[in-house]
Amino acid sequence: MDWLKEILEKAGVEKVDEVLKSIKTELPKHFITKEKFNEVNEAKKQLENDIKTRDKQLKELADKVKGNEELEQKIKDLQEANKKAAADYEAKIKNITLDNAIKIALKDNKAKYEDLLMSKFDREKLKIKEDGTVEGLEEQLKTIKETYKDLFEQPISGIEPNNKGTSLGNTSDLDQITKTIQENLGL
Repeated sequence: MDWLKEILEKAGVEKVDEVLKSIKTELPKHFITKEKFNEVNEAKKQLENDIKTRDKQLKELADKVKGNEELEQKIKDLQEANKKAAADYEAKIKNITLDNAIKIALKDNKAKYEDLLMSKFDREKLKIKEDGTVEGLEEQLKTIKETYKDLFEQPISGIEPNNKGTSLGNTSDLDQITKTIQENLGL
């Protein structure tokens, strides 16, 4: 993480080593490592190639068994099962992608109960773009934030207290306040 250390030093951050230690602790909770991503990505590519090979073999087998109705029917059944498995796989990948995008958006917007709010998104209106971003997510999130304000952390606002952690302040001010109260009470 030398690149991050360099950025922090250029930004003038003090205690860079402590900040890096905190980042190293928190980062794995929110991101996967590049190595893990590459591993999963390679496994996905391998599975896609296996599916293509399997489909090609079934097609070749179907061509070879023409005339044998029983084998032709088994091959058709297998092809239908493969199509269903591919569709299920695509749906599962889409759901995982949407789940992750929604969780990240909720976390970034400081949602108190992410699991509860996840069900409020209309997944049919969300579309995954080629670059992996989710179209329609920001609009739905904005509506949900307005509808369920209490389920998001609200920024604390107000005036800064006059108390600076010191003594009661100037005693002449206190004497003046005491005198004003006594006059108003008729003492």
